[in-house]
Amino acid sequence: MIKQSELIEGNEVFKKSYFKKHEKELLDLVHMGQHPKALFIGCADSRVVPNLITQTSPGELFVLRNVGNFVAPYKPDEDYHSTAAGIEYAVTALEVSEIIICGHTHCGAISSLYTEVEGKSFIHTKKWLTLGNKAKSLALLALGKSAEKEELLRLTEKLSVVFQIEHLLTYPYVKEKVDAGTLHIHGWLYDIENGGIEYYDPDEHAFKSLSEVK
Repeated sequence: MIKQSELIEGNEVFKKSYFKKHEKELLDLVHMGQHPKALFIGCADSRVVPNLITQTSPGELFVLRNVGNFVAPYKPDEDYHSTAAGIEYAVTALEVSEIIICGHTHCGAISSLYTEVEGKSFIHTKKWLTLGNKAKSLALLALGKSAEKEELLRLTEKLSVVFQIEHLLTYPYVKEKVDAGTLHIHGWLYDIENGGIEYYDPDEHAFKSLSEVK
């Protein structure tokens, strides 16, 4: 378990090393504001660190993270919705040109779709996980209930990314910019076992290695 003292020490190292080395660029972001080109919607899983796996610098990605990298369909009458607010801000205020929805292998949220989440303390989690139900249903339909668990989970992780793209397109301002060609949506799956990333090819309805993209 990491201790607060270790986090404090880490910040001291950061200030004396990375911040000092990149002080000019970081202060430029203060004075000129942020102008990220991409919105990255990823899982809150501690093993998935967007800037690390893409080797991007501060100011290059506007990052939203939640359990399961889910996107709830557009529903403006809801009282609170942090993910929707982040999407709205990134697309309308920051005017990002790319949106990446990045799932990952061995995702706890996807695994939880196949187990009963018990306890009153998980009331919000249970509701949130329903956003993955369509992916689960299609995976079971494609592979059957007798399929190997790991095969079922890997397929569900991929299908979930595709369904989150569909949910994202229910946002009017997102759909409008996608149709106009000023905004592009990408579905990724990060493999935590080898560091590689696959992307969803909508023309072939398949995931391919990101290294193949030129």
